[in-house]
Amino acid sequence: MSNYAGNPQAVAALVRPNQVHRDVYVSEEIYRLEMKHLFANTWVFVGHDSQTPNKGDYITTQVADQPVIMVRHSDGEVKVLYNRCPHKGTKIAIDRSGNTGKFFRCPYHAWSFKTDGCLLAIPLKKGYAQTDFGDTAASRGMKSVGAVHNHRGFVFARLAPEGISFDEYFGDAMSSIDNMVDRAPEGRLEVAGPPLRYMHQCNWKMLVENQTDACHPMVAHESSAGTAVRLFEESDWKEGDPKPMAMEIIAPFMSPYEFFEGMGQRTWPNGHGHSGVATSIHKEYAEEDEYGEAMNAAYGEERAAEILGENRHNTVYFPNIMMKGPIQQLRNFIPLGPNKTLVESWIYRLVGAPDYLLKRTAMYNRIINAPTSIVGHDDLEMYERAQEGLMTDGNEWVDLHRNAEEGEDFGHEWTGNGTSERQMRNQFDAWKRFMLATMDTPAQEAAE
Repeated sequence: MSNYAGNPQAVAALVRPNQVHRDVYVSEEIYRLEMKHLFANTWVFVGHDSQTPNKGDYITTQVADQPVIMVRHSDGEVKVLYNRCPHKGTKIAIDRSGNTGKFFRCPYHAWSFKTDGCLLAIPLKKGYAQTDFGDTAASRGMKSVGAVHNHRGFVFARLAPEGISFDEYFGDAMSSIDNMVDRAPEGRLEVAGPPLRYMHQCNWKMLVENQTDACHPMVAHESSAGTAVRLFEESDWKEGDPKPMAMEIIAPFMSPYEFFEGMGQRTWPNGHGHSGVATSIHKEYAEEDEYGEAMNAAYGEERAAEILGENRHNTVYFPNIMMKGPIQQLRNFIPLGPNKTLVESWIYRLVGAPDYLLKRTAMYNRIINAPTSIVGHDDLEMYERAQEGLMTDGNEWVDLHRNAEEGEDFGHEWTGNGTSERQMRNQFDAWKRFMLATMDTPAQEAAE
């Protein structure tokens, strides 16, 4: 087995222009390096600020392999702290959410901290008087992550103290989140309940790649969506009758290759991109007059039509989330190991919109993404087969040649064929750059 730690040349060699080595999916060492270099130096989703509406409200989650607390501080700002007491390392909070009041208190020795992490009090503090405690990290309290940015309610963090700025990292890619928020007549979203959580025995990158893989739906989902469509067509439903909401959701998964090719794809620098430029599987949802009237009143007819006419399919924010603007959903792919990923599927309420939209969003989440989903299990079966198949020695490389072009430049926005694997190549271009950026040898030298 290769020794990748401290060997940027070996890491660089894992990514070729149109192929990647299986070790990016199966190597424990590569997984550890991803946590240290890739996830620490990119902007990673933490949560939505509607989860912490009041001062003292907090949630616990993790950024890469780092447990963190997102909390509403006394000044109203959202802070992200490492979930660790600076004394003995004890986790400060273990509940998924709660309200801590004005301070956090460690359950082990009762050290307490303000909600921005600053040390507030230590029992018997006189015991530290004649020591150099004041010069230590512990004296400064709970550590904050390197940087935090709240974009229209969506909170992202960069673990590293220094690095690429939020605006430089995402650029125009934030237009997908903007469109999802703009779909609310009041211009804001609220998390609608806890997420659906679903453990996957596969590498996190398989899930991310699949979000813009438009050549699998009509194949992998034939057993589920295909069966649902066949049974519906055999029912007593007549053309022109309203189509049930469940069928509006599931039937488009059986669209032909030509539909997905024409749907289009867009990529942005740093691994971000989306399927669904010209159209998407969400395009033909029935809308009620009440929603259109609310949007027209909020934005004017021209702007409302522009917002609702943007029907992107899946937007990937590299490294590990996907969101759907038309269906108000975000999926967070949390890596727990080289072959273990926790998937959280969140849904959002459009504030000021009719209730039927949230009903459709929740129904979509249950039908497509729940542990009991008839569609999600199709994908999971493929992921787990791939994770097992990559252990065979017949071929150590994964192919990404579909619609590849000579000398592809991922440093600018691109649009093209909806079934292209360019977004996957775009992700691995970003993967390689961020992995190498903070390894021992400069990235350029390693690449050479």
